[in-house]
Amino acid sequence: MNSPNQPLPTFDEVLLCTPQTTAEQVGLFLRRCLIPCSGGEKIYTMLYADELSYDVSCRAEELFQYLQHYNKTYRLVILCNCEREHSYIPSVFSQYKVHMIPQRPLAEIQQYLQHHYRVAQPSSSAASVFKDNMCVGIVSSKRAGVGK
Repeated sequence: MNSPNQPLPTFDEVLLCTPQTTAEQVGLFLRRCLIPCSGGEKIYTMLYADELSYDVSCRAEELFQYLQHYNKTYRLVILCNCEREHSYIPSVFSQYKVHMIPQRPLAEIQQYLQHHYRVAQPSSSAASVFKDNMCVGIVSSKRAGVGK
């Protein structure tokens, strides 16, 4: 986010973990991250890694320990819920833990995201539903189950 022209992460750089995420999915992600190739300087991110099942987490740690010897310059960020910091993955990687505070003001982050998520040519697409022709939006409600 150092410049507005810097791209958003691509689909292969992010793994959104859930309790249903399989060891195979995590393994493929870790291989992309840790096996050197001509992919450039990508930053790989595992989101909600604390949600992984115990079995998947153990297998992921074993694979990480094995693969990290192939690449000493990998870039891997693991984001976890601070309320679940005692689950397997946050515990295993706790020696690398960094409490992150956003370095940019909220307005600057919002501008960066608006730059990347604005539809260039307004059309009769779903983007016309969201404010300022954005192709993404957040719909929330204080009441559950009201048709979002």
